[in-house]
Amino acid sequence: MTRAAAVTRNTLETQITLAIDLDQPLEGKISTGHGFLDHMIEQIRRHGRLGLVLNATGDLHVDVHHLAEDTGITLGQAVHQALGNKQGLERYADAFVPMDETLAHVVLDFSGRAHLEFRPETLEVVGDAGGFNVYHLREFLRGFCNHAGVTLHVRLLTGREAHHVIEAIFKAFARALYAATRVTHDALPSTKGML
Repeated sequence: MTRAAAVTRNTLETQITLAIDLDQPLEGKISTGHGFLDHMIEQIRRHGRLGLVLNATGDLHVDVHHLAEDTGITLGQAVHQALGNKQGLERYADAFVPMDETLAHVVLDFSGRAHLEFRPETLEVVGDAGGFNVYHLREFLRGFCNHAGVTLHVRLLTGREAHHVIEAIFKAFARALYAATRVTHDALPSTKGML
């Protein structure tokens, strides 16, 4: 069974084409026009051990907000499509990732219920990374959750510097995403009989 999908999203603010394969690498470029966001999507591809090709443009003259949110939405739609009926899905996963002084923890559940608990706001994160800050990260993850049907908890245990905080969270998200999307058995992972 191929677990792959391609999604296009065109709005007055962004134009995005994304292809994903949960089990095979895809050759291709990651391009959003925002260097730090490119770097973070590359973390998802590398640490999520998945095929991911992304071509996106957006109204960066306004802010990176729309591009971050819509990229998260598109990724969520693609993952949702690629998972199909979720038969045999591991469903739950978590990952801790350290990055120097920073320690991030991400827990996710492909429950079919969209919810984001975003706790980096409890610590004072300083600065941004090329104009990308923790609030842009929150909107990326919110877009993903809403369209993938994922419950996601993000905790920042230590850390203040924005680049390290955001990158550690992206890496932890990618590792949890990989683990939760593995097919490890034959049953649907729900006593409800549906996800």
